[in-house]
Amino acid sequence: MDEIIKELQKLGFSQYECKAYITLLKHSPVTGYEVSKRSGVPRSMIYEVIGKLLDKGAIFTVPSEPAKYVPLPAEKLLKRLRENFNESFNFLESSLKKIENVRDTDVIWRLKNDEHVLAEVKDMINKAKEEVWMSIWNPEASLIEDLVEKRVQEGIKVFSMLFSGADKQLGNTYHHNYMAPEITEKRMGGRLTIIVRDNEEVLIAQFAPNTTAWAVKTTDPALVLVAVEYIRHDIAFGELTKLVGEEKVQSFWKIDSNLHYVVTGKRFE
Repeated sequence: MDEIIKELQKLGFSQYECKAYITLLKHSPVTGYEVSKRSGVPRSMIYEVIGKLLDKGAIFTVPSEPAKYVPLPAEKLLKRLRENFNESFNFLESSLKKIENVRDTDVIWRLKNDEHVLAEVKDMINKAKEEVWMSIWNPEASLIEDLVEKRVQEGIKVFSMLFSGADKQLGNTYHHNYMAPEITEKRMGGRLTIIVRDNEEVLIAQFAPNTTAWAVKTTDPALVLVAVEYIRHDIAFGELTKLVGEEKVQSFWKIDSNLHYVVTGKRFE
């Protein structure tokens, strides 16, 4: 029952309105007193609640003395609500676009919350018209794997640098195997994730254990360029490591104090 009330509240009903309407679905026609008694809505508020339900067209009055009430059948109520919401969305979609200011390209959107950040990642992949570049870690890659495969099947080119996910394939996939993932994650304080769409838009996000994810998104051409070049460089370096050998590559930064700091973020000991 709590879940039903929660969902009805999303559609504009108060908690008391939800309880009164659900009670009338179960028991009707009944008086306002009976609705209060069965639903738990305080008697002092029941007629205000009933008035709001009448205004919404969710219930009707049955002529009697005293007055009794019956609900609009649930199927009809939901159909009406769906139609009203669709009309509102259509109106707002058209009207808000007309008054929306054209934003400068250097605007940076800031996001927080794992769910919101992942939603933006998926939205960017869905909006891609030609190609997507991404640098991503296995936990997040698992959540978009099917979507990426769908876009690849639709002809979108995807180039991915994947950290700690040797079993995953996200389009043209390259694996960050030339350095232990924990070194990179520790240096950056989390799992840095970058998504670039059509060389037009970039999202830079950070995921970390026991910490709320954050991200920034922009169409600023300078940041888009830097992000794509970052991923290109990682891919190229990974392929070069395969030719030279991982052991030799690691020997460079392990014995050179400056490179050691560049790679690990720590001073050479």
